[in-house]
Amino acid sequence: MQRTLSVIEYSVDEEAMATLSKALSHPVRLKILKLLDSHVCCFTGELTEIIPMAQSTISQHLKALLDAGLIQGEIHPPKVRYCINREQWLKASALFGKFFLSEKECD
Repeated sequence: MQRTLSVIEYSVDEEAMATLSKALSHPVRLKILKLLDSHVCCFTGELTEIIPMAQSTISQHLKALLDAGLIQGEIHPPKVRYCINREQWLKASALFGKFFLSEKECD
């Protein structure tokens, strides 16, 4: 039996929200974002003191947040300083706000 599937087109906003949602899908990442948001900046070494996980695990979570653009990092050997990417943070807030606050019609 052959199935035919139509190609689904996604808007730029839908793609962006999916990327952001994936980055926000782990509680450790949410904790990291809250910590970074409450400080001007934070080094990875300090994060491992606050979040009792291996440096490699924290680094994997930081990479997911970096890839989504929610945080940015500056290399200061031997450490990397991470901060909230305020521009992307505002865009994410606007995207999700627009999505959740839009009027929905129910049948």
